[in-house]
Amino acid sequence: MAACVIRRGLLSAVNKYSKPSSLRALSAELSRGAEAGRRRGVPCCVCGGAGLQQQRFMSSRPEGKVLETVGVFEAPKQHGKYETGQLFLHSVFGYRGIVLFPWHARLYDRDVTPPSSDSKPEPPGAHGSKEVKGKTHTYYQVLIDTRDCPHISQRSQTEAVTFLANHDDSRALYAIPGLDYVSHEDILPYNSIDQVPIQHELFERFLMFNPSKVPPFVPRDTLRAWQEKNHPWLELSDVHRETTENIRVTVIPFYMGMREAQNSHVYWWRYCIRLENMGDEVVQLRERHWRIFSLSGTLETVRGRGVVGREPVLSKEQPAFQYSSHVSLQAPSGHMWGSYRLERPNGTFFDVRIPPFSLESKKDDTPNGFLPGPFTSLA
Repeated sequence: MAACVIRRGLLSAVNKYSKPSSLRALSAELSRGAEAGRRRGVPCCVCGGAGLQQQRFMSSRPEGKVLETVGVFEAPKQHGKYETGQLFLHSVFGYRGIVLFPWHARLYDRDVTPPSSDSKPEPPGAHGSKEVKGKTHTYYQVLIDTRDCPHISQRSQTEAVTFLANHDDSRALYAIPGLDYVSHEDILPYNSIDQVPIQHELFERFLMFNPSKVPPFVPRDTLRAWQEKNHPWLELSDVHRETTENIRVTVIPFYMGMREAQNSHVYWWRYCIRLENMGDEVVQLRERHWRIFSLSGTLETVRGRGVVGREPVLSKEQPAFQYSSHVSLQAPSGHMWGSYRLERPNGTFFDVRIPPFSLESKKDDTPNGFLPGPFTSLA
């Protein structure tokens, strides 16, 4: 099975060879894994060529675009984790990427009914009274191929990983473009003979080609130092998930640090949210409603149109939308929960729950100075 992409464009094809020639045969396990990925929205058409069976899952190939092979799919790992340097296609958003390092998070899935022990309680005032048991789940810090960023920007922010700037402006943020967090099941691994298969300004600063290794891209000391220095602000610890009427909402909160402003401490978090349509009906997000509880005792309500200035449509062809935002409190901890209002094609509305999640600070709130600007210290 070869992975194909539109030149200057997004992943657009998966070919299934009836008789593998130069490409090695793939196991039934890979076939099941790739099919699961396609069901979750991987855009598919095919390259031209005799003996290839076409399977279109989205739109036909755009006019004037050329498809080219980028590598050979590998069997997805059902157990264990992917190593640094693993190339992959994102099974939902379709971009090319490479694994930097793994994170082990606690996944609190409200769609699963757990026993009462070892569960996470509801925050004060949150909807419902369900307790949720967390289980360990693997996510990966990855780089996104910059060639694919323009084609996924309407479905997923490519500058979602942000940091507090290291100067007096307590609200100043900067982003690392093309950095993402990817769940283990969203990885469709592949290999390539290209020594620089991913285009990203940090690729060659973080990784080097070593043909004797598997995968053949190994971490440089720069990557290890960057991970160690920025660990408090990159670390992914809790993931929260809940499904309402076939719309699954996943929330990942991140602590960003503390700054002083007007003789008080301001604590910052970013949170990444993915909305995913698990059904067949087309829906559109229209409104958001947040409740933000602070340890200081305040409860804030926020309502507004859409999210990050958009009102995304979730369809069977493009089922997911992912974005990040920020929240600050004048207390070291708090909670958030809420709902989205979505519209059906017939004009009716329904509310989708946002699972409650904690905002927790860390003991070491000293700003990290390893990246004072756009990678000037990574030369």
